[in-house]
Amino acid sequence: MRKLFSILAFATLPLLAAEKPAPPADLTAPPADAERSENGLITKKLVAGTGTEHLADDGFASIRYTVWKSDGTLVQHLEAPQSVILAKSKMLPGWGAAVQQMVVGETRRAWIPPALGAGKIKEGETFVIDTELLELIPNPMHPPADVAAAPLDAKMTPSGLAYKVLRPGTGTVHPKRSQNVVVHYTGWTTDGKMFDSSILRGEPAQLNLMDVIKGWTEGLTLMVEGEKTRFWIPARLAYLRQKGPQGMLVFDVELVKIVQK
Repeated sequence: MRKLFSILAFATLPLLAAEKPAPPADLTAPPADAERSENGLITKKLVAGTGTEHLADDGFASIRYTVWKSDGTLVQHLEAPQSVILAKSKMLPGWGAAVQQMVVGETRRAWIPPALGAGKIKEGETFVIDTELLELIPNPMHPPADVAAAPLDAKMTPSGLAYKVLRPGTGTVHPKRSQNVVVHYTGWTTDGKMFDSSILRGEPAQLNLMDVIKGWTEGLTLMVEGEKTRFWIPARLAYLRQKGPQGMLVFDVELVKIVQK
């Protein structure tokens, strides 16, 4: 099991982008129109979102973010198109509360005091975090409603692989069978049991299309970068007698990146 990425330790992580954004002008002086909570959390909406739902207590969020200390020190910055998927439980308490105020497409600035920093923010210091909420992701432990069988609007390939695009991609190129790809995924058996998930591990997986089950090899060659698709993989395209769950399997797969050699 890979180590979960934890925002509780981000103060020790290296910066993830070469460009270092300047701290905001209101770093130490939140504006008068910022929203203030009784627990000391202060937030301000920078960009309005397009969604309507909010992050559930046990849900996951795909986000981009930048973190500064109140003295102007840049702690961490994820530059587009980079993003991470985090559970609310892995965020600093104040940050998680701020993200729960957001909807998809929104960017919000949060001023987090030590009392909401889980011991990671020193007394007299504040963390200021700009967050862009890209997507809300259900807890992988909760299977999709159509996990038992492919719905009528799913497409079927001649091999028997059924699939449904959950989110269109932004790329135009399909991976070749010999290529490596970076993916996020969750797998369930048709009775709803989750058996593997990169979401729970906190980081995507890199793999070669020749080293996975036949259903994955075929399915991923149909995708483009940024796409998220649900696959219903019949037993003959799954593990067969290999080590792994038997029978039809259901996977949600996001093609994060095609690795160019």
